Amino acid sequence: MIIDDDIYGKSNSELIIELGNRFKQYRLTCRLTQKEVAERAGISLYTVKSFENGRALNITMGSFFSMLRAISFLDEADKLLPELPPSPYLIEKMNKQKPKRIKNGR
Repeated sequence: MIIDDDIYGKSNSELIIELGNRFKQYRLTCRLTQKEVAERAGISLYTVKSFENGRALNITMGSFFSMLRAISFLDEADKLLPELPPSPYLIEKMNKQKPKRIKNGR
C-alpha cells in the first residue's frame, strides 16, 4: 500500500493523509471534480475536500469506500486486506478426510 520502507514508523494520521493525497491523484486522473465525487458518493463536498487536504483524520470506512466507488476504483479496496490463504493445518486436515480411492458402484 504505502511505498515507504518504514510504514510502521508512520502514525495513523500520516497514513490517512497519504491516502488522501493518493485519492486526489486518482480523482484527477479520472477527470472528476470534488463536487462530482461528493455527489456520486452521496457524501458532503466538505468530506471530500477535508480528506484530500489531510484534515479528515477520522473519515469513516463507509465514506472512503463510497469515494472509491465514485471514481470506479472500489476493486482496489481488496488490496487493503486481502484474503488469507488456507492454513497448512486446514489443508492437512482436508487431505486426511479425502478418500484414498473411490469404489466402483457395480
